[in-house]
Amino acid sequence: MYARPLVFFLLSLLLAWPGGLRAQTLPAPGQVPVQSPAFPPAPARPDTLSRKKALGPRKILRFTTEAADQALVKRYRPAASAPDSLAAQRAVRELVLALQADSYLTASADAMRWRHDTLQVQLYVGEQFRWARLRNGNLGDGLLTRAGFREKLYANRPFQPAEWARLQQKILIEAENQGYPFATVRLDSVQLRGADIEGRVVLDRGRVVVFDSIQIVGTTKTRKRFLTKYLQIFPNQPYSQQRVDAAARLLRQLPYLQVRSEPQVRFANGKARVYLLINDRAANQFDAIVGVLPNPNPGVGQKKVQITGDVTINLRNLSGGGKQIGVQWRKLDVASQLFDAQYVHPNFFGTPLELAGTFNLYKQSNAFLTLRPRVQVTYPTARAGRITFFTERRSSRLLSDSTFRTRTVLPDTIDSEFNSYGLEYGWNTLDDLFFPRRGTLASAQGAVGTKRISKNADLNDTLYQRLPLRSTQVTLSLRAERYFPVGKNGVVLARLRGESLVNQRLFLNDMFRLGGLATLRGFNEYAFYASSYGIGTVEFRQFTGGDAYVFVFADQAYLRRDLRNDRASDTPTGLGAGLSFRTGAGLFQFVYSVGRAQGQSFSLNASKIHFGITSRF
Repeated sequence: MYARPLVFFLLSLLLAWPGGLRAQTLPAPGQVPVQSPAFPPAPARPDTLSRKKALGPRKILRFTTEAADQALVKRYRPAASAPDSLAAQRAVRELVLALQADSYLTASADAMRWRHDTLQVQLYVGEQFRWARLRNGNLGDGLLTRAGFREKLYANRPFQPAEWARLQQKILIEAENQGYPFATVRLDSVQLRGADIEGRVVLDRGRVVVFDSIQIVGTTKTRKRFLTKYLQIFPNQPYSQQRVDAAARLLRQLPYLQVRSEPQVRFANGKARVYLLINDRAANQFDAIVGVLPNPNPGVGQKKVQITGDVTINLRNLSGGGKQIGVQWRKLDVASQLFDAQYVHPNFFGTPLELAGTFNLYKQSNAFLTLRPRVQVTYPTARAGRITFFTERRSSRLLSDSTFRTRTVLPDTIDSEFNSYGLEYGWNTLDDLFFPRRGTLASAQGAVGTKRISKNADLNDTLYQRLPLRSTQVTLSLRAERYFPVGKNGVVLARLRGESLVNQRLFLNDMFRLGGLATLRGFNEYAFYASSYGIGTVEFRQFTGGDAYVFVFADQAYLRRDLRNDRASDTPTGLGAGLSFRTGAGLFQFVYSVGRAQGQSFSLNASKIHFGITSRF
């Protein structure tokens, strides 16, 4: 007799609950009608030992229900005992909530009695309510589609409060991203026929809101005009909560800005003003790293040790407009050198697109010279992702060698050109670009193009007869990093990197070069050639300050080299430790490492030491 009024009371709480400023999650379907019974009698002696004895025996739970509902209740596996009386009542409440969440809205614990250490519960299950029909009230078809609403999903289906709450949440999210941040969702024209519920979903949009402007709070030279285009928050456009939520993530991807707090929004007269709490941070970079390596095969007049160098200059946020210029020069050994240059131009022609160009030059001793210019266009998405389209030209030519005219087989290196087009996607949720404590960094890249082999005038033309001079080549790469905070100031880094080169005929100067501080520690710079590789890294960092830490690491790699006359694989391992701290001249870093590979065991005589200073201004 009381079931129908109780259902209407629950529905009034579940279905007519008003939405708020933001999307709101509905509460549990009313307060669970659980009667609170008297606790078991207290022990006669209140001393500690007596209390422990009284609490020692577990409390037994016995549920009584109608015969038709016994099999249903067993499927929920109700607790048979509890450590104390409070836990016993909590177990009863959880069972009732579980029944209500599965559409048994009138489920309740009608009576509970204690008999010694046993709690006897009279459980009422009731009917399982279901949607007869849920119709569209005043929502546009586009909004309902994006929210995932289909009428057939709410026809003759069990009524689950959590499912209705998720639908409300999705509708409100779509509304607040279309200029209605104060929208509410409700169910109108509710009809109850037995256990069938019918109604219309109605959206009260409230007042339309548009963006006013962004305001910078802090000390920064970054221009408001650049940030407006970068964040895609334009005046007089419909308010979007998604854009506001994404602003902090996008700002953290800029190495020259420090985000002090989440963006704040103030509403007035139908407009929303976004306040960015940011400061400049030292991001212009000058690195000078010197490496001391043993020379395994010193020639006549050569020293037993060789000095390598690495100089990097990065200038970021030029004139406050986000432009970047970078140059890097590296001397890998006595005769090998590498040169990199980069230019980044954001907001190309007033759009959110970022245009960039890179140039790479690599000279391997007296063997070959490789040039790699690249042009790319990047679109930063609202959810901290970056989509990049690029085109790249890779040309490699052999340096003159007096032995070429007498060769009867092709050398391991070849003159070639590879023009490719590719796509890259990057994801960054790091809390700090320079000294991350938590977050994820991931990227994946794929490119396909045509490889053309050029005939070298110093080689016999007959050596090219069975060689395909034109073929399709594919390159793939993947990088994933995850930072886990450990304890108060510890961080564990787990990283996986890999690349693969797919072609029917590969040569040595086509392949990836690995080894050294940037890729595989414990080995000489660019010590390995590989057509495919994977490197896993585990590193523990113990921070002693905001930008000072000591660390230990392990690098484990799998390398594969697919040459016609040299097919091999290797599993090199690098172990080591180091420290990094700030000095008056910049950030000082010291790394000591040892490596093991085929033909090389762990040995202190072959250890590697890298140290240098990174100066940011």
